[in-house]
Amino acid sequence: MRFDDLVIPDTPACRGALELAGRYHSPSLLNHSIRAYLWAAAYAQDNDIAFDAELLYVSAMLHDLGLVAEFDSHTVPFEEAGGHVAWAFAAGAGWSPERRSRAAEVIIRHMWDEVPVAEDPEGHLLELSTGMDISGRRTDEIPAEVRREVLERYPRLEIAKEFAVCISEQGTRKPESIAGRFVAGGVLDRIARNPLDA
Repeated sequence: MRFDDLVIPDTPACRGALELAGRYHSPSLLNHSIRAYLWAAAYAQDNDIAFDAELLYVSAMLHDLGLVAEFDSHTVPFEEAGGHVAWAFAAGAGWSPERRSRAAEVIIRHMWDEVPVAEDPEGHLLELSTGMDISGRRTDEIPAEVRREVLERYPRLEIAKEFAVCISEQGTRKPESIAGRFVAGGVLDRIARNPLDA
């Protein structure tokens, strides 16, 4: 498998989601969002998982918007805030109410410990790929050549340092959230040891 073998959807909603992510994310968070989609697409292809490429791409681009100041919420976890943004974005894109809710659901579930692939392939793939990119979990399951090409095209920049600050801040303000549980469980050490940064 090579980078050019990956399914990268090109629809108005996908282009809009990329533009929205580019407008509000730092370069590091934007590249992380793009890599999250690419790791997911590569894993799906290698493991024969059928998925809705547009839904996954839009969800990947918007999954961390709840971390940025403009969309941060002091009352709900960042993944739920991001889900609300995705629902509103999808409404503007003309998606059905069911499809809008799916985008929000996929984003909320990316913070779960595990999402069953049979129940929610897009949620499963985003949960897996974001974990790969942030903590390096199961990165060996992405073909080495694809890893090399993705990291060349979308370098990691300061994602480890930046995300560690974001998740720590979320965990401090919202200790009952999944982010709070991750921080208490040692996610900062896993971020620091991510093999993608070696």
